[in-house]
This record gives sequence, C-alpha cells and structure tokens, in this order.
Amino acid sequence: QKSHEREGGRLRRHDSHSASAPSAFPLCSDLMPELAARLAALFDAERAARAAHDELVDAEPEAVLPLLERTTGAALTLDELDEDESSLRLVRIAALLGEMQGPRVVDLLVDILGCDEPEARHAAGEALEGLAFDRFKEVALGVERALERLPENSPALSELPYLLAQVPEPGVTKLLARFLAHRGADAVASAIEALVEIGDPAALPMLEALAGDKRTVQLEDEGGTEGEATIAELVAEAKTMLVKEGA
Repeated sequence: QKSHEREGGRLRRHDSHSASAPSAFPLCSDLMPELAARLAALFDAERAARAAHDELVDAEPEAVLPLLERTTGAALTLDELDEDESSLRLVRIAALLGEMQGPRVVDLLVDILGCDEPEARHAAGEALEGLAFDRFKEVALGVERALERLPENSPALSELPYLLAQVPEPGVTKLLARFLAHRGADAVASAIEALVEIGDPAALPMLEALAGDKRTVQLEDEGGTEGEATIAELVAEAKTMLVKEGA
C-alpha cells in the first residue's frame, strides 16, 4: 500500500511500511465523532433558525416591522466593515420580508436589492418577484416610489426592470416606460433590455424618444466581456429584435 505526505508544496508518496512515514491525513475513525457532532449542531441551528423565522413572520406587523427596518439599516451600514455578516443578515431579513406584505415590506426589499452584496440582492429579488406574482399592485407602487426616492446610480434601479419582466401582468410595460424616462442611464438600459425580453412589439413606440440618446452605459456579455454602448445603440438593437418578434 502507498500513503502520501506533503513536502515543499508537493505530495510525496512512500511505502506504508516505512516506520518514519506518518500519514498525511487523520484516519476517518478519528474524525467521525467530531464531524458527527458538527453535523448535529448544524441541524440544530437550522431548526432553531426556522423556528425563529416562523415566530417573526407570525408576530404582529406593528411590532416586527420597525425592528426589521432598524436591522436592515444597520446591516446595510455594516457592509463597510464586515461584508459577510452584512450579507448573512440581509439574506435572512429578505426571507422574512418575502412572507409579509405592505408598502414598508416592499420598500425594505428594494433597499436590500440596492446593496452591494450579490447574495443579498438575489434573495431580495426572489422575494420581490414572489410578492409581485401574488400582489402586483403592491409591488408596482413600491417600484414607483423607488423611482422617486432612490439615487439614480442605485443598483436596485438596474435590477427592477429585469424582475418586472418575469411577471405576467399587463401593467409591467407601463412601469418600464417610467424607467425609460429616468435620468439614470443604467436604469434606462435595463428597461430597454427588459422590453426586449418581454418581446412585445407594441413597446416599439416607447423607444422612439431615445433613438438619439448619447448617454453611455457599461455592458457585459454572457462570456464576461465588457464593453460600452450608447442608449441610442441599445434602442436600435431593441427595435430590430422587437420587429422580428412581430413578423
């Protein structure tokens, strides 16, 4: 039999009968009790997390929502000091909010959607999309508020059009028209792409006002290649694709 040990960054193989050759890895039997205890602790922690989640969701909104608002604000600020802890908290808050309702819930999810943590943004997007399927008007009003209250460079304004494009509601196109008129170029570009994704040629007239727009945005294709394009160039491409959809 052969065993291995590391030497100078490489694995060196030697015969197992060599008395001076210690095993590179602890025997499984030595690790099993410790690993089993850790796994059991993980299961216990998950059960505790689920129980706490259910208790918070079932709590009176007047009591829990102010707590979630304060905690969300603190977690967003924490991102500057501890990204992992910020993301952990925001992901858990987004899961809670996804089972609640009301304008404050939507606004908090939009705020998380605008953070710098990808995992938290994903969790907030999934929660918002789920709410939009069940209570579209509630989410639509929150989107309208976001267009008014968020800074033009907020990542949420670039994410919301893609989220809306997944919701089969007639009011989505009207909302995307609001994004087309936004002062932020990234929000406009996202709305153009969302309209193409929806594929409704009826949206063509909405793009006319942007046909000569020289604002530029940074783009990245599926292969990760980055580039720059003007809003006018995106509009021209969108028109071509939407015309094909209607042919």
